[in-house]
Order: sequence, then C-alpha cells, then structure tokens
Amino acid sequence: MIETHDLTKMYGELYALNRLNLTLNQGDVYGFIGPNGAGKTTTMRILATLLNPSWGEATVCGYSIYTGSKEIRRVIGYMPDFFGVYDDMKVVEYLEFFASAYRIKGPARRKICEEVLELVDLTYKRDALVTSLSRGMTQRLGLARTLLHDPQVLLLDEPASGLDPRARIEMRGLLKELRAMGKTILVSSHILPELADICNKIGIIEQGCLLVNGEVTEVMKQVRTDIVLNINVEDRLIDAANFLEAQPEVETVEDKNGVLIVKLNEGVVKYGFLANRLLEQGFELTLFKEDEINLETAFMHLTKGITS
Repeated sequence: MIETHDLTKMYGELYALNRLNLTLNQGDVYGFIGPNGAGKTTTMRILATLLNPSWGEATVCGYSIYTGSKEIRRVIGYMPDFFGVYDDMKVVEYLEFFASAYRIKGPARRKICEEVLELVDLTYKRDALVTSLSRGMTQRLGLARTLLHDPQVLLLDEPASGLDPRARIEMRGLLKELRAMGKTILVSSHILPELADICNKIGIIEQGCLLVNGEVTEVMKQVRTDIVLNINVEDRLIDAANFLEAQPEVETVEDKNGVLIVKLNEGVVKYGFLANRLLEQGFELTLFKEDEINLETAFMHLTKGITS
C-alpha cells in the first residue's frame, strides 16, 4: 500500500529526510516514532503529495507521487498535526463542505456525514459551532473529515498531540476501530504509550534517518540485551533474595518496593529453573515474570535526542 525507496528531502545542506525505505502492506498499522524535527511530518507531506522530495521514489496504492498525485489524494486520508476550521460553520456543515469537495452529492453526502460523526462519537455535537469544540473534539472532527471518502490509507500526523488523558484514550480507541475496519494506517507520535497497543509495525526515526523498522516484537528483541525477572514470594523475602544472589545464572538482585528485580547473566535465555529451585527451597511464589521492554525503553535505547 505504501512503499518508499531512498526517499530524501534536503533544505540546502540539511537532510530533513535521508534515504527513507518503508513498506506498509494492507491492514498494517505503522507507528512512526521520533522526536520533534526527526522527519515524520516531512514524510507524511511527501506521501500526501503536498511536498516534493529532493530525490527518491514513493508509491501509495501503486501510484507514484510524481505521476499519480490525483489518484493518491483519492485513496488517502491525511490528518495534519494542526489544521484550520471555519469559525462560522456547524460541525455537520463543516463535514458536508468537505464531502462536497470529494464530489459526494445529495442524500449520500448527508448519510456519510452522519456515519462518520457516529464513528468518532460526535453525533451529539452535530449542530454545535466548530469553534465551541474542545481540542479533543476538534481532533476527532479532523479524523472524521479524513474518513468522508472512505480512504484505503490514513496518514495521521500526531493525532493525540495536545490532548488530555481522557481524549488520548478516546483517540486510541478510534484508531483501534479503524484498524479493525482494515485500514492501512501510518500514524506518527512522540507520545509512545499511544502507539504501544495499536501498531503491528514501528519505525524509529531520528535526524531524518530510519534507525529501526519492523514488527513490534522484532524491534523489542533487537533492544533487549539481557533478561530481567520480577519475582515475589509470600514471605521470607530477604532469604529469597540471598538464595537468588547465590545462583550462578544470576547477575544482580534488587529489592524494589517488595519485588525482587533479578537480572540474569548475559547469554541466559531460559529461566524456568529458578522457579523450580525456589519451590524446592520451600518458597511460595506470588509473582514470577519477565520484565517487558516497552516502546519508551526501545526509543531511549536507540535514539540520542538529535533533531535535524
């Protein structure tokens, strides 16, 4: 659905985007992660045919950004990080205006506007002025606008930016619904928890260069350098800590708020034997699990905080 090959954008001697290679298949939800100024918005503007690259190629649904801009605009929904609204329009009028721009006419136009309002949970605000909406509602309205023509591909630039916690949760729920509908979604963010449970692929970009790209599980494996376990026992916590420290496979043991954080030696990948040894010593396990790496850990491990 989306492919780029050595996609590059320069401003003078500055690389805003440096030989980007991406492949998104139908139904992929791709989390595009990077600090502000990393090249995320530049990528989306090029894919939306709003910005020409310095060199390289990109195709969307098989159409080249150089020769198929009209076709691309028919099959994508692009939501920029900030977008203008018309102050004197009601919510439903705003959507009908854009639906007419997509040449959706007559009863079909009103029907699709009502459907997208229901999808983004703004039906109760259909007759409110656009300027009366909160930031979260405005973001949902912007998402509704991108869905009017039922695009195959969604380019969402920082959709959760500036939202309060409740609005971010609601936006995440909307993205999950769109994923269930089979949309191919490229969503950028620097708020990592927003992407953790909705994306099947991620890319981490910094200073215009794609540092890592692939399935979420594979990226996490790249980042992990050792295994850390969280272990707790019913009682005799100090005894359990001392016992674990004496095991040859264990590097360190730390008591963190009543939970033993056990770091295994490099190269130790199986750890079930530790549970067996604890049970053999009469300890009653209440917690025994591997400490999971999250997107924030991966991001901090792979980036240096540099912007273009």
